[in-house]
Order: sequence, then structure tokens, then C-alpha cells
Amino acid sequence: MALNSPYTRWTGDTLHGRSPVLTAVWVRLDAIYIRIPGSPAHTVVTGLDLTGEVPGRLHGWFPTVKGDWLGVVDYEIPYADRRREPLWLADQLLPVYALRPKGEPAEHGEAQP
Repeated sequence: MALNSPYTRWTGDTLHGRSPVLTAVWVRLDAIYIRIPGSPAHTVVTGLDLTGEVPGRLHGWFPTVKGDWLGVVDYEIPYADRRREPLWLADQLLPVYALRPKGEPAEHGEAQP
């Protein structure tokens, strides 16, 4: 992982190698990718599916100047046609409101994938 934050936790040591501690999270795609209100919808069956939540791996934090937090997250976005290989995104800065620890109940109690 290339993007290490001041809040990245590490496991291991310098002799045997270090690696960042990964925390399993849900990434709320709907909270990150917001459509412009009133824009027409055009279905693209081979496009990215930016709805719901996907699993991610959190490995650091950055504070903003206004005191908000951005998590450093690796995650995948599936394609609408459910092809085998999703789009892999590494070291993405995501707002804390778009993240939820795995095992924590969803906001509205719905079941998770």
C-alpha cells in the first residue's frame, strides 16, 4: 500500500517486515457517488454499479482542516453486468460518513451482502 497516513497502524517489525493493519469496513457507494438532482438516467448495462455497499479495507486516516476525517480505503466497484473482475480502487480517500465497520448494523437495519 502506497498511501500511509499519520494514523496508519502497523504490524510486524523492521527485521521481519511491516505491513499496515487492515480493518474490514463497508463502503456506502450511494454516499460517495451522488447523481445531480433532475439529471436524466441512461441505463448502461456494462457500466459501474454505484449503489449499495461494498466491502473495503481501511488502513489509515487523514484529518481535514475543518476537523472531518478521511479514511484510506481499498475497495472494489462491481459492474452492472456482474462480470467477474470488478474495478479495483486502492488508497482512496473516503469521508467517514461513507464508511461503516463490518459487523455494525446498517443505518436502517437492512441485511447486508
